[in-house]
Amino acid sequence: MMQNENETILCRCCDVTLEEIRTLIKEGYTTFDEIKRLSRAGMGQCQGKTCQNLIRQELSKATKQKMEDLQDPSYRPPAITISLGLLAQEAHDEE
Repeated sequence: MMQNENETILCRCCDVTLEEIRTLIKEGYTTFDEIKRLSRAGMGQCQGKTCQNLIRQELSKATKQKMEDLQDPSYRPPAITISLGLLAQEAHDEE
């Protein structure tokens, strides 16, 4: 059975589909940061390394802008995975 294109998962970490991204773009959200806030795409373990360019391609098509002209997404720490044990140890050391 062939999968519908809209069911394609663009963000594997947060299970965000192409259809969800296209719907947000149709609703007027035209930056990666807006889409990220509403869908959580790019907020998973890979921090957008897998889905960012795919979503930006959809934005480029929909807005008819070149990829390089699209607003760059903002990044906020932590940019790497931090274990809860490390955080707990930090809290314990401060006591």
